[in-house]
Amino acid sequence: MIKVLRFVCSILLTFSFSVCCYSQQEEFDIADKIEKSILHVDLNKAIEIALDENPTIRVADKEIQLKKISDNEAWLNLLPTVSATGSIQHTILAAEMKLGDQSFKMGKDATNTSALTGVVNLPLFAPAVYQSIKLTKQDVLLAQEKARNSRLDLVNQVTKAFFQLLVAQEATNVMQQSYRVSRNNYEIVKMKFEVGKVSEYDKISAEVQMRSMNSSLVDATTALTMAELKLKVLMGITADVILVTDDNLENHSKDLLLANTTDVAELKNNSTMRQLDMNHKLLQRNLKMQYTNLMPTLGFQLTGQYQSLYNDNWNLFKYDWAPSTSFVFSLSIPIFTASNYTKIKHAKVQLSQFEDTREDTRRQLSMALESYRENMIAAIAAMTSNKEAVTQAEKAVKIAEARYNVGNGTILELNQSEVALTSAQLTYAQSIYNYLTNRSDFDYTLGREKY
Repeated sequence: MIKVLRFVCSILLTFSFSVCCYSQQEEFDIADKIEKSILHVDLNKAIEIALDENPTIRVADKEIQLKKISDNEAWLNLLPTVSATGSIQHTILAAEMKLGDQSFKMGKDATNTSALTGVVNLPLFAPAVYQSIKLTKQDVLLAQEKARNSRLDLVNQVTKAFFQLLVAQEATNVMQQSYRVSRNNYEIVKMKFEVGKVSEYDKISAEVQMRSMNSSLVDATTALTMAELKLKVLMGITADVILVTDDNLENHSKDLLLANTTDVAELKNNSTMRQLDMNHKLLQRNLKMQYTNLMPTLGFQLTGQYQSLYNDNWNLFKYDWAPSTSFVFSLSIPIFTASNYTKIKHAKVQLSQFEDTREDTRRQLSMALESYRENMIAAIAAMTSNKEAVTQAEKAVKIAEARYNVGNGTILELNQSEVALTSAQLTYAQSIYNYLTNRSDFDYTLGREKY
């Protein structure tokens, strides 16, 4: 009886411990799910989050602030500058001037001479300062355009990363479906082999097909993980966030139209060309600044001074102070400085070199636009053909299954039809992706803002 009670107690303790462990594990699983937040995104949501969270945009905005501060500093050069100095000079032995038999003491021995001086300087005509102000204003515009380009580039990258995620999801779904079909086929062929209805060759072929699809599924899953991670990095979110895309490639296959090419010839909104135009203006302004080295400058200086001479003590408050005031107009005219002319020549050559670079960049961008446009045309044509190929491949799989089940077909035909269907589905998804990415690059090159 005692042994029975002990056995019952041990069973109860074991059951209680198991229930406790299961409860704790369930709590851990729930907590783990709570810690990983789920984020539902579409393309517009992904772009919005990226523009708010990506550090590149914040860096570009701060660069604009720095350029505006530099612009304010240039304006401050036109304001007067005020300085004050104070000095005490102790004369141990004053200098003596001798003229023939006469001598004059130039000061007094063992005395202090003190002076408090205030100076106000004001530039009345300073060509270099005026050009510097215009230069910094142009620099602010350039910084703003660079920030715009950062946004356009980020939108383009996020757009392509989002579509890459969609095509990776589509590929994963296709491979999962193909793997399930090949696994089901293998189970059926295996059962038929066990009852002697099919040969061992059919069983081996079905197993090879299943394992091949499993390997392809693993590769597709890895590609999906990397695509999701890339999008998270661009969006500026942490890896523990679970992304759920409320979209698929099929939603974008219904309105594949050739992108508008109205702005192709001008490239007026292309950020690279706009930056080149602004840099061209900066070089022109730099040339004008070099010319200011040949121009005169006019300045005004006002000086006020309190001075006390030959004091025998160190108490400044007991000195006899005498005020004096003066002002000076100073005109500086450069006569000849050889380096000024070489600097002007250097600026002219640099400006001419930049014009050639700008023209070459314009041609390359025009070629890139034409390439994107041709790729979109090809993708639209391929998508129409590939969609029909998917339909025909699905029919071929059904026919091959029916033929094999009634004994008129071979396992090789069945495997080939399944491979053809998988390939057609992946090619169809890839054609949609090719169009969408080329359209994104096309819009980015034209500088079209989508945010």
